[in-house]
Amino acid sequence: MKKGLLDILKGGFLVSGDAPKNWLFLLFASFLAALMISSSHRADKKVTKISELNEEVRAMRSEFVALRQQLQQMRLESTLRVEVVDNGLKPTAVPPQKIIVKSEE
Repeated sequence: MKKGLLDILKGGFLVSGDAPKNWLFLLFASFLAALMISSSHRADKKVTKISELNEEVRAMRSEFVALRQQLQQMRLESTLRVEVVDNGLKPTAVPPQKIIVKSEE
């Protein structure tokens, strides 16, 4: 066992008689390790991108709510009265009347 461990540490298994088999295994293990590292990096990039997009969605949703609230304020009659005073428009003193159209059926 001690000789086997010393042989591995010195790299003797890479130059022994059955070295091509060991080299193929090392190349295969290296390829798998590189593939795993690459996959991990791509997953990390996707997680970062998802986080950035979620932040952007939150910001846009917040902006949407603020703009909707501003629109509702602008549609109020009291706000419209202030805006149209410059044009000389004012509310009527006579209330509107409902027009009823009777069908001839």
